[in-house]
Amino acid sequence: MATFGLLQCDDIAEPLQPAHGNYPAMFSNLFSQLDAGISLRTYDVRAGEYPQDLSECCGYLTTGSQHGMGDSLPWVDDLLEFIRKLHRTRIPFFGICFGHQALACALGGAVEASTKGWGVGVSFNNVIRQKTWMQPASEQLDIIVSHQDQVTRLPKDAEILAESKFCPYFMVQVGRNMASVQGHPEFTPAYSRALMDRRRDRIPTNRIREAETSLQTNINNLLLARWIANFLTKI
Repeated sequence: MATFGLLQCDDIAEPLQPAHGNYPAMFSNLFSQLDAGISLRTYDVRAGEYPQDLSECCGYLTTGSQHGMGDSLPWVDDLLEFIRKLHRTRIPFFGICFGHQALACALGGAVEASTKGWGVGVSFNNVIRQKTWMQPASEQLDIIVSHQDQVTRLPKDAEILAESKFCPYFMVQVGRNMASVQGHPEFTPAYSRALMDRRRDRIPTNRIREAETSLQTNINNLLLARWIANFLTKI
């Protein structure tokens, strides 16, 4: 039995929740497909919820968020400090999308709005460094994304694990206990389409058309979920 701490950094838009669920339900569904012994304990970090004792969970991961590192929100500062605390105490942490960017900023990296525009649909990435927890092994990692910002400077000692031309720092590891990915293993193609439809006023039409085509391919969401579970329990 393994309990992962889910640091909730946002909610799925209410009109989309009946069909797709909120973040805790998305992650519960994802990990339940791997192992019925995995449970999640959710902490709403926007409301200042954090574990009283870090040993409450064997490791922690984040949800995504509509917010960014440059939004100057007090709860984001608190999250960055919590990530640094996990780093100091060597407790496993895996950042997802917003958490990928938070990890970079917490440990001395930088995040900026990408000059390449929106990343939506499926991101096709090459795995360039294989770690022991990345089992079963794969040479590619194709994952749904939804982001404008990107990590532009890595923290000291960060290793790039997966990359693409669009997102050079797609998945990284810092030290033994910190890792993150720009993609969303919890997103389904149906949710990705619904989210893009809500954002047609801000995402270029040609980018959406390309993304919709990419969603017809197979994605490696369960593979990434396995890697995350391995990282949070076996490092």
